[in-house]
Amino acid sequence: MGQLTMLQVKAIYYPILAVIGVPANLMTIVILSRRNCGLSKCISVYMIAMASVDLLIMIVNVMLYHIFSNRFPLSFLSHTPVCKLIIYMTAVNLDLSVWFTVSFTFDRFVAICCQKFKTKYCTERTAAMVITAFTVLIFLKNIPVLLAYEPHQIINKVHWGCMTSVAFVSSPPGAAYIWFHSAWGIWHPLTLITLLNCLTVRRILVASRSRRGLRGHRSEKQSDSEMENRKKSIILLFAISGSFILLWLTAAVSLVTTRLASINYYQGDLTDPGYIATETGAMLKFLSCFQNPCIYAVTQRKFREELKTVVKSSWTFIQRLVRKRQ
Repeated sequence: MGQLTMLQVKAIYYPILAVIGVPANLMTIVILSRRNCGLSKCISVYMIAMASVDLLIMIVNVMLYHIFSNRFPLSFLSHTPVCKLIIYMTAVNLDLSVWFTVSFTFDRFVAICCQKFKTKYCTERTAAMVITAFTVLIFLKNIPVLLAYEPHQIINKVHWGCMTSVAFVSSPPGAAYIWFHSAWGIWHPLTLITLLNCLTVRRILVASRSRRGLRGHRSEKQSDSEMENRKKSIILLFAISGSFILLWLTAAVSLVTTRLASINYYQGDLTDPGYIATETGAMLKFLSCFQNPCIYAVTQRKFREELKTVVKSSWTFIQRLVRKRQ
């Protein structure tokens, strides 16, 4: 019954996530690229990068791997070279999503806590360099993933499917890489995000006390534009990083308790609590790739205004096409 329930949940969950997540992230990229949301250029670079990776995760990790590969086991996607490439890209995409979030959190930490370093680091050029450096590093770091799988079966000299390579997993370098990959992808970023947020909160509290003291006996109703702008930036930062931590926490805990680092082509008992916990953690991780558009819409007024503009423009364009065809 547990097996049937988990399979049913996956069969419903992933298609719904893809149907909602793909257009949401695509719309986010379009809106942020217009640069009319009142955000700084460096923040826009990070947010566009995060939305782009989230879109890739929806297409590759959710659609290609969890939907099409599982629904059509003898399709082109099941050829071993293609299968390996898909698994490699799933690992790359998740790493990029994680470390782009860390990069954004660090950028906001510098902007709030390191005023002298802020002018040099919090720039569009630096943001682009950081994104590029992490992208190259992560693509290189995940190359061993291609070696961790071998053909599941050979039919008429054609390699089909992927299964974990026993030789790779049982070797000391392979075992070390698996744990390094898990720590790099989950525990290190969660620790860094939590630490940076704690330091940022501490700095905010100290700065708020000092600013209230400097304002003296001014009217409480008097506006403080600097504090309002900082408040918006803080809300955006904590909403993104806080929800990221919550949604990835299940995967982090299940990794420690079950030592099951991946569910790729899992061959064990599908009713095992460890497998169910790992599957649940994976589903929540993918949900985190849909959260950012919702956060932007809730916390950013100008983003909502741009969303309405883009939706109206798109609807007008569709109506014109329909009229021309008629």
